[in-house]
Amino acid sequence: MKAIKINVIKKVNHLDLISKYENKIENPCSLNIGDTFIVKDYDEIPKGMCVSAYISLYPFIMSLLSGGSNIYHSWMKDDKSALVSCNDGFRPVSFLLEVVNI
Repeated sequence: MKAIKINVIKKVNHLDLISKYENKIENPCSLNIGDTFIVKDYDEIPKGMCVSAYISLYPFIMSLLSGGSNIYHSWMKDDKSALVSCNDGFRPVSFLLEVVNI
């Protein structure tokens, strides 16, 4: 059975933008580099995954789970993968999506 492995590979904090534009919030992101999630059904958000981040990843997960490949037209070394970031402009998280057999 095919699944998508979601790997958290990078987190960035734009402190200049945070201090200038963001209202203070508690626990803005609980994901950590190295966190991994497995998705078998693209309509089920993995436990512990940020809903907003999952919405950013969703089209790519759906495509890869449906057999799509070469999403970036040869940008990725592995055509059954994608590198996608969440839509948080203050502290984006980068995710590597990979098709795996489980």
